[in-house]
Order: sequence, then structure tokens, then C-alpha cells
Amino acid sequence: MILIPAIDLKDGMCVRLRQGDFSRVTVYGEDPAAMATHWCRQGATRIHVVDLDGSRAGEPRNRRAVQDIVRTVPIPVEVGGGIRTLDTIADYLELGVRWVILGTAAMKNASLLEEACRRWPGRIILGLDAADGRVAVEAWTESTAETAIDLARRYESLALAAIVYTDIRRDGMEVGVNVAATKLLAESLRLPVIASGGVAGIGDIERLLEIENAGVMGVIIGKALYTGAISLPEALRLQGGSAPAASHGG
Repeated sequence: MILIPAIDLKDGMCVRLRQGDFSRVTVYGEDPAAMATHWCRQGATRIHVVDLDGSRAGEPRNRRAVQDIVRTVPIPVEVGGGIRTLDTIADYLELGVRWVILGTAAMKNASLLEEACRRWPGRIILGLDAADGRVAVEAWTESTAETAIDLARRYESLALAAIVYTDIRRDGMEVGVNVAATKLLAESLRLPVIASGGVAGIGDIERLLEIENAGVMGVIIGKALYTGAISLPEALRLQGGSAPAASHGG
């Protein structure tokens, strides 16, 4: 199972929000590329980046920071937030981003997701953000009547790389991953699932490892890494995937 440190971007800085609330923000660093380098040296083999400003604006707002991260670390980067057009997807992929995450676009513009998967098979990740099992969009400001499972099944036949499933009630709260909902989603699909939201400690990693065979390929870890509640090297040793420190050079 891949352990993926999260870097959330706001105003060019590395931050964390509580439950996606822009009024509850904590700044953890003014140099996102340096933060990515730190996690890489800690053993990370993949970085998860979200343009928070972009998610509200509907278009990229922290492209320069994303570019700096991609050019600085030698490990693959996945990016989401404010990606609503094929041109934006193409731009990020040409920039060196390995995977682009589509969330709101999947709900509001199915043809965009379908065309993106056709043009770039295996390079698109579907981001499902849910509260009480129902999908939320537009930086989590709008809830829908559709369940995460129903939406995922609708796009299951596309050439998606994976699905990121975030429980937004738990995101940034360090209250524990919604293991039951993550397992149910993974078991309902043929696509691999990446868990996100609420990781509080090493026990969450242990519980997710127990359901890895259900189709859970990874977990995104945010606040728990920044507060020190989880040590990335320790978590990597737990799941047997400790990676050596990587050289850096873009």
C-alpha cells in the first residue's frame, strides 16, 4: 500500500484546512517544493497536491508552486483542484504531473472525464469527496444526492488510474479514517481506491493494511504528518515499503 503525503496549496503556501473550511487554515510552510523534498527524503514514493484556491476558483491558482514541486522531486506527483478543462489537464501533464485528479468536473461534465480518459488513459484519477456517503463538489461547498459508489460505478469502465475517496467530515480532523466506507467502495469496484481523510495515527495505517486486498492501493496522509502524529518512516516500515532517501535534481 502506497503512503502518500499531501501538500495543500493556498496563496502559494503549504497549508491544512479543517473539513475543507477556508476559515480554519494552518500554514505549515511557505515553500511547497521544500516540503515535497522533505517527504521525499523521508521515504515517500508519491506526492498528493491540491490547489485549494483553484478548487474554489474553478481554474488553477497555484500552478507555479505545482511546477516547482514537480521540478524539484524525482517521485511522481498527482494534482487536483480547479481542473475543469482539457487544456488544463494537458498543461499539467506537460508540466510533468503524473496524474491529474478530476472531482467536480466528473459530476458536472461527464464528457470531460470521458474524453480525458480517452486521451490520457491511466493518467486520470477520479476524486470522490463525500459526506455521509453523498458526493460533494465545488470545494465541498455543494452536496449532491448521488452516492460515492453510484458515481464511481458510472465511470468504472473508463481508463482511470484510481479513485481517491475522501470522507470530508474527517478531513483534517485526525479522528480516524472511515475504513468501513473505504472498504465498501473498494469492494464494489474493479478500480483501485486511495483512502483519504482523517488519518490520526499509525493505527489507521494498520487498519487500512488489513483491507488492502479489497482493492485499497494507498492512503493520503495530511495533517497527521505535519503535527507529528505519524512518522512517515515508521509507517513505511510497518507496511514493509520503506524507501531509501532519494537523490534530488528534478
